[in-house]
Amino acid sequence: MPTIELEIEIQGNIEICFDLARSIDFHQISTVKTNEKAVNGRTYGLINLNEYVTWQATHFGFRQKLTSKITAFTRPSHFRDEQIKGIFKCMVHDHYFEQQGEKVVMKDVFSFQSPFGILGNLFNKFILTEYLTKFLLERNNLIKEYAETSNWKSILNNR
Repeated sequence: MPTIELEIEIQGNIEICFDLARSIDFHQISTVKTNEKAVNGRTYGLINLNEYVTWQATHFGFRQKLTSKITAFTRPSHFRDEQIKGIFKCMVHDHYFEQQGEKVVMKDVFSFQSPFGILGNLFNKFILTEYLTKFLLERNNLIKEYAETSNWKSILNNR
């Protein structure tokens, strides 16, 4: 199963980074290129343990839906979302956060498997891994931008 591991350092507060990463509203802002919309389950605010969200998005020119559930949650150091329905044969995304002085180390471990056997494996290797890496990097860079400025207040307005 392909696994993407990314790490970014953010000058900021671990709780702000953690909450931006689990914010439905922020996810929709960070995925404007694929027009992701929360259409079922938790559709706004901060997603929590055992909650699910169904996303509708356009990838590779096809509109599709993916439902993921938060299956592990230790605030503010880790949460996991897992696909419970969607195009992937399997998808697990672990989000890790560690405060190190004035910075937060945010790490993603994203494992996935496409359907369709050998054709899916070839698609993973030659197209999907690079596509998903870019997708996650763009999202992480936006989390960094929001967390290092006052922009996070527009998302986490109850702080």
